[in-house]
Amino acid sequence: MVDGDDQQTLSQSIKGRLQEGVQNSVFRDRGLLDPDAVIDEDRIVGRDKQLDDIITYFRPALQGTRPPNMLLYGPSGTGKSLIINAVCQQVVELANAQGGQFGVIKINCQTIKSHDRAVYRLVENAAAQAGVDVAVPESGISTDRKLTRFYNILNENFDSVIIILDEVDLLVGRQRDPNDEPAYSKLLYQLSRASQLSRIEGHVSVAALTNDPRFMEDLDGRAESSFNPQDVVFSDYDANQLQTILERRRDAYREGVLEDGIIPLSSAFAAQDHGDARKAIDLFRKAGEIADRQGEEHVREDHVRDAQKEAERDRTLTQMQGLSTQKKLSLYATAIVPVYSEQNLDAVPSTVAYRVYQYITDLLDTDEKSRDSYLRYMNEAETYNFVTSEKRGRGYGGGVHKEYTFIDDPDVVAETLQADIRLEEIEYDEELVKSVVNAQIDDFFEGK
Repeated sequence: MVDGDDQQTLSQSIKGRLQEGVQNSVFRDRGLLDPDAVIDEDRIVGRDKQLDDIITYFRPALQGTRPPNMLLYGPSGTGKSLIINAVCQQVVELANAQGGQFGVIKINCQTIKSHDRAVYRLVENAAAQAGVDVAVPESGISTDRKLTRFYNILNENFDSVIIILDEVDLLVGRQRDPNDEPAYSKLLYQLSRASQLSRIEGHVSVAALTNDPRFMEDLDGRAESSFNPQDVVFSDYDANQLQTILERRRDAYREGVLEDGIIPLSSAFAAQDHGDARKAIDLFRKAGEIADRQGEEHVREDHVRDAQKEAERDRTLTQMQGLSTQKKLSLYATAIVPVYSEQNLDAVPSTVAYRVYQYITDLLDTDEKSRDSYLRYMNEAETYNFVTSEKRGRGYGGGVHKEYTFIDDPDVVAETLQADIRLEEIEYDEELVKSVVNAQIDDFFEGK
C-alpha cells in the first residue's frame, strides 16, 4: 500500500524523469520526421514537375471553377501524399482569405474493407471538417442514405471540395465473383458523377493515389469515362535526392548531435529499398530514438545500423505472422546456415538447409516433414519475398539442387523466429548447433 507522501514522491519522480528525457533528447522537433507531416515548400525535393502539375490543376478552385480529377501514381514513399497535402493546405488558406470555403476530405483505403465503409469514412471526415454531427449510424441504413448525408454536408458547408482517396487500389471490397466490379470503381463513379447528377451543388473533384500504374485498366467502363483524370507520375527517389530530403529535415535534431555520415548512411539504406523517402525518414528518426533510449548525446552510424535492423525485424515479423510452424522451422533452419557458416556462405544449398531442418525438428521433438515438403515451404517463402532461389548443378552425375539467398539479413530472420518456434523453451546449445551446421556444409562441399 502506497501512502500519500510516497505517492507524491513517486509522482514527482516520474515527472522528473519525463522532463529529463525531454530536456536531454537529441530531438528539437520530432514532428518534422513524421513521414505524413505537411511540410513547407522548401523541404520538397525532386518533385518540381509534379508540384507544377498539381498547382496548375488546383488553380481553377481559386477562380470559381472545378479542378479536374487527378490520378497520382508511383511506388510507395515517392511523395504522392506529401505533394498533394502541401498544395491543398495552401489552397485552403488562399480560398479562406478570399472568403470561400474549400474542403479537403481524405481517407486512406488501406484498412477499409467495403464500399459502404468507405462512404461512412467520407461522411465522418466531412462532418469533422465542417464541425457538424455525422447524423447517420455506421450500420443499419443503406449506403445510399450515407452518400446522401455526405452530399448534404458538402452542399451546406463548402463551395469547392477535393476528395483524396489514398491507396485507392486497396479498396477492393467483398467480391464474390472475379468479374464483380471492385469497390473503388463504384466509389469513383459515384463521386465523379455527383455534380453531373446535381447531387452536389458546389465544385467537387477526386484525387486517387495508387502504387499501381495499371490502375485504370481495372475500372468499370462507366467509372473510367466519368473519372477521366489528369495523370501525375511519381518515380523512385535516387540516393542523392533521399540525402537532400533528410538534409532539409536535419533541423528536427538539436544542433551538433548528428555525427558525420548519418544522413548518407540512412539515404543509402533507403535507396536499396526502391528509393522510398518514407523509409529514409523513418530510419533517420529511429536512429535518434535509439540514441535517446541509450541516453546518448549524439546520433552515430551504429544507431542507424541498429535502426535498419529494427526495421527489418519489424517487417519480417509482420510478414511471418501468417506462416505455419513448419514453414517457420524451414525458414529458420535455412537462415542459420549463413549465420553460423565459417565459410562466409551467402547462398544456402537446399541439401544443407534440409539436413539442418531435420536436426532442429529433432531438437524440438516436433514432426519432421519430407524434403519435398521443405522445398514447397521454401517456394512459399520465396513468394513472400524472404528469399530468392537459383538452381545449381553439382557436376556430371551429381544432380541439381536449389540455393537460397535471403533478401534481408539472415541474422535478423533467425533472431525474429527464435522466440516464435519455442527455442527458448529447450536447452539450445548454440555452439553445438553451429558445429552441426558447419559439418553439413563440409559434407556437402566434400561430396561435390
